[in-house]
Amino acid sequence: MPILNRAAEMQDEVAGWRRHLHQTPELNFDVFQTAAFVTGKLKEFGCDEVVTGLGKTGVVGIIRGRNGDGTTIGLRADMDALPINEITGKPYASTVAGKMHACGHDGHTAMLLGAAKYLSETRNFTGSVAVIFQPAEEGGGGGNEMVKDGMMERFGISKVFGMHNMPGLPVGQFAIRPGPIMAATAEFTITVKGRGGHAAMPHGTIDPIVITSQLVGAMQTIASRSTDPVESVVVSVTKFHAGDAYNVIPESAEIAGTVRSLKKEVAKKAEERIRALCDGLAAAFGATITFDYEPNYPVTFNHPEETVFAADVAADIAGNSQVHRAIQPVMGGEDFSYMLEARPGAFIFIGNGDTAGLHHPAYDFNDEVIPHGMSYWVKLAETALAA
Repeated sequence: MPILNRAAEMQDEVAGWRRHLHQTPELNFDVFQTAAFVTGKLKEFGCDEVVTGLGKTGVVGIIRGRNGDGTTIGLRADMDALPINEITGKPYASTVAGKMHACGHDGHTAMLLGAAKYLSETRNFTGSVAVIFQPAEEGGGGGNEMVKDGMMERFGISKVFGMHNMPGLPVGQFAIRPGPIMAATAEFTITVKGRGGHAAMPHGTIDPIVITSQLVGAMQTIASRSTDPVESVVVSVTKFHAGDAYNVIPESAEIAGTVRSLKKEVAKKAEERIRALCDGLAAAFGATITFDYEPNYPVTFNHPEETVFAADVAADIAGNSQVHRAIQPVMGGEDFSYMLEARPGAFIFIGNGDTAGLHHPAYDFNDEVIPHGMSYWVKLAETALAA
């Protein structure tokens, strides 16, 4: 089955929805306008049930097929934007200073809305489709909040599927893998307290900048010397704050960053090594070092059977040669992981073409992707719930 004719016909309409959402980006759980837009469309399409306020501001629409056998699958899109100033110069660029859809969630939402409209019109399936529109993917854990709100049980969702655009992958191609496809994430903050003083008399100080600099360097050995080379781990220091004057050694310094891994035991080992380095350097230099470590999203783990199913559906749309079934895992995090912990399912990437990267101020979702994404969602629902 190639791209649906109806999906191609709807491209301009769905792109219009996408560009409207692009102009009015919202962050985290504060996606009130976006959720209202989604809710209005789902009701307009004739969804049998539209529920708001799940996971604080999430929306779920239920579309029942011609024959109801009690089986329900979930299709999920994310709605939130990022705190970035847009530089695309597009006529539909963000109208909200400091906020933009730099990850393509506007496109994800629009494609799932397009699929919801088609499925509401045709209902060529048995059972029900739950279209899930989630807030706060970008660090807020909205997926977890929807799961904790009892979404899976309330709607009887048996399997759940997610999709994300991928810059660099050509339009019309898909990429997936069984097992870990995206990393578990954690965030850390380390505060080094020494003894400040005059920069010309460092011997009377305990210099937190020197200590913290050594800590930054030592932490790079976690991947290179403390972790099996065939395993995956990233330890990145992304903040370093210390001092206010040229001639003053400050009292303290602070760094912060992230740890990414594909296995819980590797993440635990990284945490233990950072803590040991902090303790060792504190003892060596006579400083006090405080280490705060916060695990965030778990590994996004694709269930094997559902991964094969999703890849086969993508191949029906794009052709088998256009589906990459064993891509390397991506070390970014994704809170669809919580839904995959609650139910079997799979997460797939769809090509966004030669565009700026995700989370870049010049990024824009490629509207040419819309018919491919819509067709994937429709084919997946109709195949999983074959009448």
